[in-house]
Parts: sequence; C-alpha cells; structure tokens
Amino acid sequence: MALDKFFNAKSIAVIGVSRDPNKVGHVIFRNFVDGEYKGKIYVVNPNAESILNHKAYPSVLDIDDDIELAIVAVPAEIVPKVLEECGKKKIRHVIIDTAGFKEIGNYQLESKLENVIKKYKLKVIGPNALGVYDAYSKIDSLFLPRFRMSRPKEGVISFVCQSGAVGSSIVDLATAEGYGFAKFISYGNAVDVDESDLIEYLGDDEKTRVICVYIEGVRNGRKFLDVCRKVSKKKPIIAIKGGVTEAGAKATLSHTGSLAGSAEIYFGAFKQAGILRAENLEDLFNYAKILEKCIAPKGGKMQIITNGGGYGILATDATAKNGIKLAEFSKEIKSELRKQLPQLINIVNPLDLVGDATSGRYRLSINACMRDKNIDILLVIVLVQTPLIATDIVDVITEANDLKKKPIIVVSAGGEFTEIMRRNLESNGIPTYTYPEDAVRAVQQLAKYYKNK
Repeated sequence: MALDKFFNAKSIAVIGVSRDPNKVGHVIFRNFVDGEYKGKIYVVNPNAESILNHKAYPSVLDIDDDIELAIVAVPAEIVPKVLEECGKKKIRHVIIDTAGFKEIGNYQLESKLENVIKKYKLKVIGPNALGVYDAYSKIDSLFLPRFRMSRPKEGVISFVCQSGAVGSSIVDLATAEGYGFAKFISYGNAVDVDESDLIEYLGDDEKTRVICVYIEGVRNGRKFLDVCRKVSKKKPIIAIKGGVTEAGAKATLSHTGSLAGSAEIYFGAFKQAGILRAENLEDLFNYAKILEKCIAPKGGKMQIITNGGGYGILATDATAKNGIKLAEFSKEIKSELRKQLPQLINIVNPLDLVGDATSGRYRLSINACMRDKNIDILLVIVLVQTPLIATDIVDVITEANDLKKKPIIVVSAGGEFTEIMRRNLESNGIPTYTYPEDAVRAVQQLAKYYKNK
C-alpha cells in the first residue's frame, strides 16, 4: 500500500469543521492551525462562510485545488456520502475519525464504506480512529486539543494503536517523559488500512527505528505474520495485546468491533514473527527506550556496577529471573582493577564501588569493563544521594557510551536532583530506569532481539 500521503500530504481538507470550538472537526482544524503545518489546509462546512479566518467550502467538490488527504469528522450516517465525494474529487487518502460503525453493531453502515472504498480505490484509515500524528510533517488529525494532550517531539519511535484512548494517554505520558516520536497512528476499525499495512509502511520509513503496537484483534493473521516476520529483521517491533482474558475479549468486541481471539495463539504468532511482547504499557516503552538508544550487543553477558549494595543485589536477582548471564571479569581486567580500587572492594559481579564512590572510581571501572571482552552489556547503578558523586558522573557515562563499543544502561532512583541527572543522560542517548527490575527486563529484550534477528 502507498500510504505516504497520510504522513506527508501537502494539501489537506478537513470535512466537518464546526464553528463550535468543542466539536471534533473544529479541534482537528485548530490543531493544524496551531501546529505549524506548512501545507495547504481547507475547511469543509456547508453551513459556514469562514472558520478561523479560513474560507469554508460546502463540499470537497467545490475546492478547485487538488487535495492529497481528507480528514472526515461528520456524523456517521453521512460518512458514505462524504467518502463518495472524496472519490469523485480523486482524493485517494482519507482518515475517518467518526465513530458509530461496527464497534456498535452497525455493520451495514460500515459495509457501505467498504463499497465506496472499492469503487474509487481509496486508502482509508478508520473509521472510529483517533487518526495520525507525524512529528516531522506536523500532520495532526487527532481530535484532542493540544492543551489536553501534548504532542511529542521529533524522534524515532512510531506507535501503531488500535485504541484511541490508550494511544492518546500513552502519547501524552511519553511526551511528558521526554520520548520522541516519528509517527503515531490510531487506526480504529480498520475498514481498509490495517495494522499489517501500517507496520509494513513503518518498516521502510527512514525516520522510524522502533515500532510499538497495541492491538486488540488482527484482521488477517497470515498477512500479519508475513509482514512482521519481514519487518522485524530490519527493526524491532514491540507489541502489547489487549483482550487477553475472557472479560477483556468481550470488551474488545464492543470497542473496535474486533474478535480478540486466543491470547496463546497471538503470543505464539508474536514469537514466530520476531515480535517482542510487552506485558503492559509501562514495559512497552521501557523496551522501546533501550532499543531506540542502545547499539547491538555482541552477546548477552552483563556486568553490574553499583554504589549501593542492595541495588546490586536486586539487579542480580532480576538477571536470574530473566535468564540473563552475569559476566565474569577476565584475569587481566580483574588484576588491573585489584591494583587500582580500594582493597575493601571485591572485584566480582556485581561490582560494588561502595558508598564513598566518586565519579573517578566509576570512570575507572566503566573503562575497564569496556575493554573486557568477557562483558557484552553494562548496567550502571548510580545513587546520586551519596556525597562524593558529582554532576560530572553524567560526563563519565556519556563519554563511555559515545565510544559505541557496548550498550550502557543506567539505573538511578531519587528525587529532583536524580531526575535532572537522568534527563541529561537520556538526552545524551543513554536509557535510564528508576528500578533495576525494569532495566533488566529491558536488557533481556535488547539481547533477545539481536540474538534472533
């Protein structure tokens, strides 16, 4: 499918722009006006002459210029008519935000959409979709105002989401946490363009490095498997499945009109297709973070460095639970560290630099680990509450990470001072986590992806 116009259209018509600022169509149009979109934008409303200082057209057929993308926000019963007009206007790409189709049992109305789509060979996202946001082109068909849902900065994560509610809340939270996005797509009932089409497109998208997916039901299982198997060899796909319980499956049917199917079958399909499975939404983005920022490890053996013994123990427990191998220092590096570190420090894994650790002690230890061929991944725990850890610890870790020799993951827990340090590390391309268990599960996914790629 040629889907590029959904994300890079130079001329867009918003159909159903109300003068009421609380209505969906008005919000969508306002987001384009306020969102620095550089293309041409047209208002369609048969009952208004102008809205927000833009001329209003009775129909897309009354617009003289060519239109590359239409966004539909009109009542459900007139969507087929509007879609017909888009077809006559030769608008080939349409996003339908309107709900009220098969998700409420109105299969007949959705069937009418399918007929128009086939007649004019349209490409349609929706209905019942939140729509599309592209951080680079600033195309924004999301019907949530910017003061209620912030838009993410430019980044390399793309999120394909069947649920608009899940998608909007996660995008808002992820934006607050500093994640960057390439694209966000809420595709709703998938009357035409489905999750497989979108994943295939993102597989070739130069701006997307990691693909996150929330699905409730898949329209075509074979197509989904074939597409994901191909795309996962190029870039990671992380998926979370909604409707894994009997009660959740029933809720899915009334949400997007999808049959959720057996969770075990989905999980087996994920494994076959090389998809990384997240148990929950928090894990979804914890995994995305490490896969976005880290280079490929040469193996799966991890070294832990810490200045808090208890945190080192928790991280060690987590490695055992998640099947990660702890590295052992080579004789040369062990001997070197023994000479340079205080005698009270045991040269083992985890390497506890104890409570009087300085940034210099971290630098010495990290650099030694980077040279040790027995170590593939480095988990650095830094508790900045200890008095001798200075702000230059950020420089120490960043300089080692910039060598691009091994993945470096940081765990640091605390309040305001810790948060400032963590943000600095994240901005320098280093994934940071509050809890060692989260970090270790993310490491497991990093190692699994590159091992199976």
